[in-house]
Amino acid sequence: MTESADRDELARFGYQPSFERRTSKFASFAVAFAFVSIATGIFTTYGSVLNSSGPIGIWTWPIAVVGQLAVAFVIGSLASRIPVTGYAYQWTSRLANPVLGWIIGWISFMFLAVVVVAVDYTVASTVLPVLLSYEATSGITWAITAVILLAQGLLIAGSTRWTEKVNNAAVSAELVGMVLLTLLLLIVAAVRSQMDFGNLFSKGAVPAEGYWSFGDWTTAGPWMLGFLLGAFTIVGFESAANLAEETNDPERVVPRAMWQAVLASGVLGFLFLVAVTLAAGDPIALAESGTPIADVIERTLGSVVSTLLLVLVVLAIFACGLVIMLTGTRLTWAMSRDKRFPGWSQLNQVSPRFRTPLKATVMYVVLAEVILGVFTAFSEDALFTLFGAATLLPAVIYAATIALYLAKRKSLPANGKFDLGRWEKPVLAVAVVWLVFELALFRDTSFRDAWLYVLVLLVIGGVYLGALLVTRGRQALDMPDMHSIDHELDQARS
Repeated sequence: MTESADRDELARFGYQPSFERRTSKFASFAVAFAFVSIATGIFTTYGSVLNSSGPIGIWTWPIAVVGQLAVAFVIGSLASRIPVTGYAYQWTSRLANPVLGWIIGWISFMFLAVVVVAVDYTVASTVLPVLLSYEATSGITWAITAVILLAQGLLIAGSTRWTEKVNNAAVSAELVGMVLLTLLLLIVAAVRSQMDFGNLFSKGAVPAEGYWSFGDWTTAGPWMLGFLLGAFTIVGFESAANLAEETNDPERVVPRAMWQAVLASGVLGFLFLVAVTLAAGDPIALAESGTPIADVIERTLGSVVSTLLLVLVVLAIFACGLVIMLTGTRLTWAMSRDKRFPGWSQLNQVSPRFRTPLKATVMYVVLAEVILGVFTAFSEDALFTLFGAATLLPAVIYAATIALYLAKRKSLPANGKFDLGRWEKPVLAVAVVWLVFELALFRDTSFRDAWLYVLVLLVIGGVYLGALLVTRGRQALDMPDMHSIDHELDQARS
């Protein structure tokens, strides 16, 4: 896109270019894939699924992939029509109203702030202790997580180009590594006669009675809890949209990056899950391990390959956290650009030296460190609480976005670059059914702290929103040069 075309494109939404368009097709895909990060999600949650649902719980994965793929297609349609930084915040503000847009933007911001801590905490609490053979005390875990967050922040603040290079390299390594690990597991386990096909349909130590129950008002059935494996892992693909103003041809590239990342993650992730489960040995004994994936790899492929797996997981988790933080800083900057984020006059600046939202990045790192300290100090099960909130919040964001698309889809103009066409209705039906089912999972009492976190977020955000409306009036939330999407639609039709 030429500088003139870039300026004209953003002018339609009331903005001037602030970043250079350097993000390529692969870099956009890599951002979406790194956020999903199957190595991170599977390594982190496979043990929980063994305990809650047994090995047979992995069969929930394909269903979650189909559901999230439908969501990705719908969100891609919005990203193609409104290709500006701020993703869900921008879409909701322009399609519904600025108040709802601000609320969704605030929830998205806090989701990104908590999930980056959850992801980086995984490295310090479960991966590095095994890799480096040390005891993961709460103090050591806190210190290592804090250092990782700082390192990611320094990289993002210093250079978007180098941030993408590091992420591209990590994603390439994850793709190649996961393919090789899957093939090696299947081949070696078959040669050594270590495959147990019964594991694919085993409930492990989970009682058979009531297994297929939906549960009650406060408890989800064992098989339903298995969906948390996919629900936690296959999220964040929309992060590619938050670099729209830095991506070449974002109307075409960003939506494709989303669905391609979900599909690649879904297929590769399921093949890896099947391979690990076949080679799992005794699933009941494996469920007691804190690192079941690493245990299966070591038993089947040896300690050297197991160590390489842990190194791969460290790289994948670092890249995942890096992309989450990158997405969070861009959202902070986007909301500050519209003068509706605390400290916006400082956070809307782009560093002339680094060409990055430097101050927004610093604020984001500080907030992440505070969240880390609070959860570490006051939660006996900090990791699960963080994961619970990190799984619940995107489901809420996706549901709000899909509902908005349903309400406005007939008035949205086709842009010729990414449209669902005749597949729109069936794709929407799948997305709605999946999200309703997914949200039903969170009635389980184990997510009490996650709901409490969401409530606290809404209260804090509500206080600021109320102060904003009182001090600056309703017009403080109007979008630049566009009070609603109707103006944009009129322009598109003329």
